[in-house]
Amino acid sequence: MATLLHLDSSLFPGDASSSRTVTAAFRRTWQEHHPKGTVIHRDLATNPVPHLTADAHTAGQTDPAAHTPAQADAFAHRLTLIDELKNADAVLIGAPMYNYSIPSTLKAWLDNIVLVGRTAGVENSKLKGTPVTVVASRSGSYAPGTPREGYEYVQNYLTAVLADTLALDVNFIVPELTMAVHNPAMSELIPLFEASRQRALDDAASTAKAIAHRIAA
Repeated sequence: MATLLHLDSSLFPGDASSSRTVTAAFRRTWQEHHPKGTVIHRDLATNPVPHLTADAHTAGQTDPAAHTPAQADAFAHRLTLIDELKNADAVLIGAPMYNYSIPSTLKAWLDNIVLVGRTAGVENSKLKGTPVTVVASRSGSYAPGTPREGYEYVQNYLTAVLADTLALDVNFIVPELTMAVHNPAMSELIPLFEASRQRALDDAASTAKAIAHRIAA
């Protein structure tokens, strides 16, 4: 049966979060097409993984037979996260923009799973081509041609890590202008926000369906 690894990192729960709303739409469609499949859900906001430590880092570059107890414990946790990623048929990531970048909890997960010799720099890696859908919500717009285009560090960074380093097949869904309904100064942008939100929900459903069919084929 197909396995979906689903990561959320928004600080806000449920419908209060734009990224969670869209990842939930993706997941619903995925489960409709894989009712007997497995979904591994990590809520990185409520249950964050440890930030990378010196023991966890050095353990990844040291013969396991030479690990100290602290290194062995830290490395075992990294391997749990890495195995979840390797065993996933598809990956779904909620990555809201906070202060121009991704949440620190998501960065911590990435720091743990990027390991040269196991997930990075591996010829014929098991990860190669695994479909990853990233819901990159943001309060404003950082699209090409906008005044803040140069401050877009979410898609650029995640492309470098997920696609260029891990050889995953990455697709972005970008609900934007999410603060329009909360900030009176942005009230005239509410129709654009609503259109962006609906487009993201539609894209989530269609992408989930397409990936589900691709994996089943």
